This record gives sequence, structure tokens and C-alpha cells, in this order.
Amino acid sequence: MKVSDRLSSIPMSGIRKMFDLAGPGSINLGLGEPDLKPPVAAIEGMNKAALEGFNRYGPTAGIPELREAVAKRYTKYGKMTGDNIMITPSGSTALLELMMSYLNPGDNVLIPSPGFVIYGPHAKLAGADYTEYRLTDGDFQPDIDDIVDKIGKNTRMIVVNNPSNPTGGVLSEESYKALSDLADDRDLFILSDEVYDPFVYEGTHHSFMNRLDRAFVVNGFSKMMAVTGWRLGFICADEEHIPDLIKMQYHVCASPAMPSQYGVLAALPDIEPYLENARKVFKSRRDLISSRINEIEGMNLIPPRGAFYAFPSFDMNMSSQELAGALVKNGLICTPGSAFGKFGEGHLRFSYAADEKKISAGMDILERTVKELRK
Repeated sequence: MKVSDRLSSIPMSGIRKMFDLAGPGSINLGLGEPDLKPPVAAIEGMNKAALEGFNRYGPTAGIPELREAVAKRYTKYGKMTGDNIMITPSGSTALLELMMSYLNPGDNVLIPSPGFVIYGPHAKLAGADYTEYRLTDGDFQPDIDDIVDKIGKNTRMIVVNNPSNPTGGVLSEESYKALSDLADDRDLFILSDEVYDPFVYEGTHHSFMNRLDRAFVVNGFSKMMAVTGWRLGFICADEEHIPDLIKMQYHVCASPAMPSQYGVLAALPDIEPYLENARKVFKSRRDLISSRINEIEGMNLIPPRGAFYAFPSFDMNMSSQELAGALVKNGLICTPGSAFGKFGEGHLRFSYAADEKKISAGMDILERTVKELRK
């Protein structure tokens, strides 16, 4: 049977391609998966729920207690209740459900470039199309002039990722205000992916949760609690939109998994000490990888202010795919910048969610490889 046009129109993820080329024993700095242990309360809460029989279908929007707990955590951004929250089976699912719910064929979505690999394909799967907008060099802020130039009569939505995967960029107050004003002036919605919001090392996280009149916000627990395998996220939206999103989610999955919701619920109210330690660990790794990269001739990196990715530029006469290929042959897995859009070329993405020993060994390979290639 022939594959559908919608599926054949989107590429395979450029992140996964590098893993297929890697040999045994390679150092993996290509995957954004925290190596920290989850909060003990989360594990105990999930196990307790499973043992007590919470293994059946639950409410499509998620258990009310967790929806209320999420709303309480984020009231610092504005007044909200559980009626503003829908629990989803992963942040990725949340992004797809939003696009499937609010985009029509012929609509256009503006997505960041470099930006995470699923935004464009999700727009295509929803029947819409997308246009890449540029992030500025070095600090990776949305280029507002470029966005304005690319807004057309069919533009409906601007995707924002803050903090950013792959760049580690954190939205400045100036950029936040400019995007908000643009959405108001042009009658656009902002889809803000904020799954890395716990990991900001300098400055302030400016969330669009206080602009639910103009924004949908996607977040999750996979990165926050180092439980990527639990596949649990959430959408924050104006309460008038939640019934439509529940309708979409019912037809996608019926309901998110029950035991993992209770695990997250058990850990969420007292999560801050855990996150403070995680930020300390990742910031130390950020400082290490930034220092090592900037010691290598031909590479440059402004230390990222958030998430756990480094996205250095290089000035060698080769593509990012070619350089990443040379590195994987030498035992280091990373991701070519071109996997994240046309404006990602000339960069590599390294994840520092791995421990410092692996980071140091990976940077040794990077240094040797670049030095050899520059001869």
C-alpha cells in the first residue's frame, strides 16, 4: 500500500540519522535526554498508583488534581486554574494536537530556524505549510524584521521555542514584547514551546502563559523530572479553547497514561530543590563544554543561557553534515546544524545532558578532528 502524501512530504529526523552511522562505544552528545535520576517522589507515586489499580482509562484532559497542580505552579505568570490546563501524552503530541486543531489547508505557520525538527512536519501533517524565520547570530533571538517580511495573508501562527532546542537561546524581554505586539497587530497566535523553562542559567524566563488571549503554551515533565520515557506533557491555553483540545485529544489517544500522572503529581509541589540541583549540574556542564569549544581554532560559541544544548558555529569549508559525519566516524555523535533548518547550517548541536567525563572525552575528539580537517 502506498504511503500517504502527507507522510511522504516530510523528511526523517536529521537527529536520528547520526545514530545509524555510529559505531559501538561512541560518545553520545547527540541526544537531549537528561542523565539525572528522577525525583524519588515521582517514582514512588507512579508505583503506588499502579499498585492501587490506577491502570485504566482516565479523563481525556488528565486527572483534575494534576491539572490544578500545574496551574498552581505557573500562577506566577498570571491567573489560571485547572480549566486552563490539558495533560497530554508528551509535549510533542501537544504540539501536533494544537496544529491539528487550529490550522486548515492553505494556512501558513512561521517556525524558528534553527529550530526543533518537528514544527514544520507537524504543520504539514495538519494540512498547512510553513516558512522558516531566522534567529540572530550568537544570541539566537527571533529576527523580528525577518518575521515581518515573511508574514503573508495566510499566516496564522508563529512558533516560538523558549529556551531553544537546538540553540540554548533564551527569549529576551525585548524579543518577548516585540512578538507579543506583532501578534496583536497582525491578529496572529503564538505557539510557544517552553519545555525547557526549568533550565535558565542567566536572566529571566519570559513565558507566554500571561498572554493566553494570543498564545498556546506547550510544556512537559520529561525534561523537568528526567522521565523522558513517561511521555507526559501539557497545554496551557485560554479556557475557551480547552474543550476543542479535549475533543482532539480524545480522537488521538483517549487519555494520557494514569500511573505516570500520579507520579508527576506526587513530585510537582516540591520540585524546586530538585530543579535547583539540576540547574547547578547543567550549568557546570555548560561552562565546561563552552570553554572547551572556544579553545578550538575555527569554532565559536556564546555560552547558551538555557536548555542543555550548545550550538557552536564553525568556519571550515564543509557542510555541517560533513563535519558531523567526520566526528561520528571518530566516535563522537552530535547533530549537524542543517537538521534544524536552513539557518542552522554552519553549526553543530551538542547536548550536555551527558556527564562531564563524556563531555570532556567528546571535546577531545572534536578538537582532534577539527585540527586534522583544518590542515
